[in-house]
Amino acid sequence: MKHRLSAEERAALLRQHLEDGVPLARISGQAGIPLRTLQRWTAGFRAGGSVETLGRQPRSDRGSHSLPPEIVGAIEGLALRRPAPTIAFIHRRICDVALDRGLPAPGYSTVRSVVAAIDPGLRTIALEGDAAYRDRFELVYRRTASRANEQWQCDHTELDIEIVDAAGARARPWLTVVLDDYSRAVAGYTVFTGAPTALQTALALHQAVQRKKHPAWPLMGLPDLLYSDHGADFTSTHLERVCLDTHIRLIHSLPGVPQGRGKIERFYRTITDGLLPHLPGFIPHGTRGTPVTAPTMTLEQLDAALERFIVDEYNQRTHSETGAVPTARWQAGGWIPRMPARPEDLDLLLLTVAHQRIVHRDGIYFNGLRYLDLTLSAFVGESVTIRYDPRDMAEIRVWHQDTFLCRAITPELAAGTITFRQLKAARSARRNELKKQLRNKLSLADALPADDRYAPPAPVEPTRASQQPMDEKQHQLRIYAED
Repeated sequence: MKHRLSAEERAALLRQHLEDGVPLARISGQAGIPLRTLQRWTAGFRAGGSVETLGRQPRSDRGSHSLPPEIVGAIEGLALRRPAPTIAFIHRRICDVALDRGLPAPGYSTVRSVVAAIDPGLRTIALEGDAAYRDRFELVYRRTASRANEQWQCDHTELDIEIVDAAGARARPWLTVVLDDYSRAVAGYTVFTGAPTALQTALALHQAVQRKKHPAWPLMGLPDLLYSDHGADFTSTHLERVCLDTHIRLIHSLPGVPQGRGKIERFYRTITDGLLPHLPGFIPHGTRGTPVTAPTMTLEQLDAALERFIVDEYNQRTHSETGAVPTARWQAGGWIPRMPARPEDLDLLLLTVAHQRIVHRDGIYFNGLRYLDLTLSAFVGESVTIRYDPRDMAEIRVWHQDTFLCRAITPELAAGTITFRQLKAARSARRNELKKQLRNKLSLADALPADDRYAPPAPVEPTRASQQPMDEKQHQLRIYAED
């Protein structure tokens, strides 16, 4: 039987009786509503009521209780204990307490309603601690940029994937990202193995500031403000010097408070949900670090996949919050980004890997490669400082006594780019191949028969039979008669 009707349905039934003259008994049989209920609705409507008030009115004391304050406090105190007890346990304890004090025992539903009415913030602090309360309930000042390159965010994250490193072992890579706050476009990134360092941060910033070789990646220039977490690499003296020399304002989030970096955290979720599940070695959440499939990708292959995803997909599709394509939003307005006065100054600040080399007549030798430039002809025999980007070994930057000289290029890699890791891997593979050939050749040599062509013959040891007469003859005394 249908007892709960909407206001429109009740009005339609009353019109049948009041306007069309349909008896209430027939309406009761057709609609399945008790005749007494229809009569009450009709009387209430004729008395000046409205259709919305025709149903049964809720009790005025619904949701309230008449428990003494001391019982209510006891219920709340039990519910806020850690670990949180069940409602059944609280009900049993409160019934015992009420019986001891000569008070009526509350019902189970009453105890449950008191527990449900506890302030969620109070419950969170009691059961989960201050950090959980801060993350859920405290107000957060969310920085919002009004134009492109006004504010960049930079942060690290450990990716939910395993790769195969240069030694053939499994490793969890890290990702450092520089994100433009206004457009949500990625300005630069670097992926690496090992703990995050100031070098990885510098490489990501260097890529973010410089003009990209990819035509679909227009982001470049210096930001007005760089917002990062409170890690040791972000609070280093070197990064402060970089920001001071490039006129960038550096701001750190509070230690252990990540809410202000929600935009870059959201990008990391996009990477985790949109890219990593399609790669071998992906580690789903809650699997205790166990990949779904065996890892087969190298760091270079993961780097290439990240660049394709960032440049061709993420930066080119409409962002759900801004409602615009990140690269189009960054380029809107025809503005000109602020660039370093001299690009070599940025290299000096951000490319922190420096080595001393001697300029030879045929160039500079570094990591088995030869780098050339016409400027070096005037510095043959001089000691110079070289800096390089480990992701691109096609060129090096050369300084002489803190004066920038040139960018020397290696002819072997002039047509493309090769990373420092690839270079080391190639040299290691060649060295291992040579060692393998050496072991094979030595094993063949060891299997040859001994070389005894010019060896002296072994001495023949005399037998005892031939030895006895000789001994007797040797030791026999000669007498005069025998002579």
